[in-house]
Amino acid sequence: MYRWQQLCLIFMTVFFSQKTIAELPTWENPRFIQNAFFHVALNHEFASHGKHRLAKWNQPLRIWFQHDVGEQPLHEKLARLHLTQLEQLTHLPFHIVSQRADANFIWYFTRQSLWQKIVREELGATALKNTHGSVCMFGVSVNAATQEITHATVIIPVDQAREHGKLLSCIIEESTQALGLFNDSEQAYPSVFNDRTPDDFLSPLDIILLELLYEPSLRPGMNQKSLEPLLKQLLEQYQQQGKLKQALYQSRHAPLVEQFGN
Repeated sequence: MYRWQQLCLIFMTVFFSQKTIAELPTWENPRFIQNAFFHVALNHEFASHGKHRLAKWNQPLRIWFQHDVGEQPLHEKLARLHLTQLEQLTHLPFHIVSQRADANFIWYFTRQSLWQKIVREELGATALKNTHGSVCMFGVSVNAATQEITHATVIIPVDQAREHGKLLSCIIEESTQALGLFNDSEQAYPSVFNDRTPDDFLSPLDIILLELLYEPSLRPGMNQKSLEPLLKQLLEQYQQQGKLKQALYQSRHAPLVEQFGN
């Protein structure tokens, strides 16, 4: 487009963008995405004062499954399908290991009778208070100096999750949050980080949030002030590249959705 055409269109474009930005799907609205990112990535639902600094993995994930219940092939298949999507979105290497000693990501498929015992052993006694009202749980270890995530644990009491119709939701939400999107928030919708979202699978907004989190320019330890210009620039690029619109297709064709979605 030539310069004179740009000048002629500028006022119409400003009017148009002001009018329609609120009408965009949330995963296509850069302002909404940025606000959701700050609420989900810079806070922690179980911390009274939040964390306010970005945390993420900077190393390959080595995952070990502990199965205390039956249907092991099904449970592991569900987990592996979701991990395939997470690996695609974050570009982190994910490896399933055969020994716990080699793992930095421990995943329990267990039962309600062992729920509190495992939480105490894996996450500490203080985490027990967070089991009340929870169906499943994750915990992470973060390097205090660098804000890099060094270890994660996902605990799913399968009988309890099935009783609430939340097995698939637990698999997806807990493992995804353990990557650094720690907080549930009403500012993110539709999202697995918002209990009002009817779908259990990663939404287009979730896909964008994960891709942003694992952009190399977003470093562990960054606060909101340092993140704002980077997020603005990245979201402009995503818009120009069509990535915001593409997120809807990605959500509908995730490995778990294609095999177990409606």
